[in-house]
Amino acid sequence: MTARRTERLLNLVIALLATRRWLTKDQIRTAVPQYAECETSEAFDRMFERDKEELRDLGVPLVTGGDSDWFGDEQGYRIDREAYALPEIEFTPEELAVLGLASRVWQQASLAGPAARALTKLKALGVDPDASSLVGVEPRVRTSEPAFTPLYAATRDRAPVRFSYRKGGGEVSTRRVEPWRITSWHGRWYLVGHDRDRDAPRVFRLSRVQGRVARIGEPGSYRVPDDLDARAMVSVTEPEAPTRTTRVSMADGVGQALRLRAGVRDVGPAVVEVPFTDVEDVADEVLWAGAGVVVLEPDDVRAAVVRRLEGVLSVHGGGR
Repeated sequence: MTARRTERLLNLVIALLATRRWLTKDQIRTAVPQYAECETSEAFDRMFERDKEELRDLGVPLVTGGDSDWFGDEQGYRIDREAYALPEIEFTPEELAVLGLASRVWQQASLAGPAARALTKLKALGVDPDASSLVGVEPRVRTSEPAFTPLYAATRDRAPVRFSYRKGGGEVSTRRVEPWRITSWHGRWYLVGHDRDRDAPRVFRLSRVQGRVARIGEPGSYRVPDDLDARAMVSVTEPEAPTRTTRVSMADGVGQALRLRAGVRDVGPAVVEVPFTDVEDVADEVLWAGAGVVVLEPDDVRAAVVRRLEGVLSVHGGGR
């Protein structure tokens, strides 16, 4: 299935889930952007019929019906929410820890734009959308790197950006980049793009982007290479670092994700040895775990945690 067809089907699901009313074919054609591009009603009818069958083959309970007060004899469509919803699911503590880490990575991504457009068009048609019904349809992305969201949007829109970037040695410089793609490599997020000042492709680790990401050009102002292999570029410029360990003291009931990485299942007070390859990344994980987690050694990890805490205090007007 092509990406364009996938997006069209997801837009259709969003539109049919976002309302408790039956939607007419005309309303659906207006709400789903790809349908609006059909030149004739016949072309739309053919595409819509194929998409209905596709959704049903995928197990999406698309049903037909109507309300005489609204439609008269006109047929409407919607998704049976009760049949579409997942049953109640229970997770083990280990599975919850993994889900917690995943929730830090994804908070909103490629469907954010299509979902918003579909809901806006439904409102314009006089349909009151129920956004809560879209839980589980729209992927949500969150990362510990604040730069992820604006840089992802820039890659999507092909919009050049400017940001401050800290190299491995600590020096910070301003970079002007045409973002091509964001990819993950060995647990870290990277931006691959064209560095305008160096006139060459470059790889940037998102955790090293400092401060605000600003757009410096219009969307669609450059082309992404057709033969781009982002992960291959990252693998060449960012070889995997050797594994080290940090000793971490944990209070009762905290730091479950760090405990799992250390191979410890006990949730009581403990001192554990957590493997890591990147000082900055493990420092972020320690802070995410909360106040009951203290790094004992090595010194560079302790210093990275302290530096972050001092930054928080300075932002809020505190002192060391």
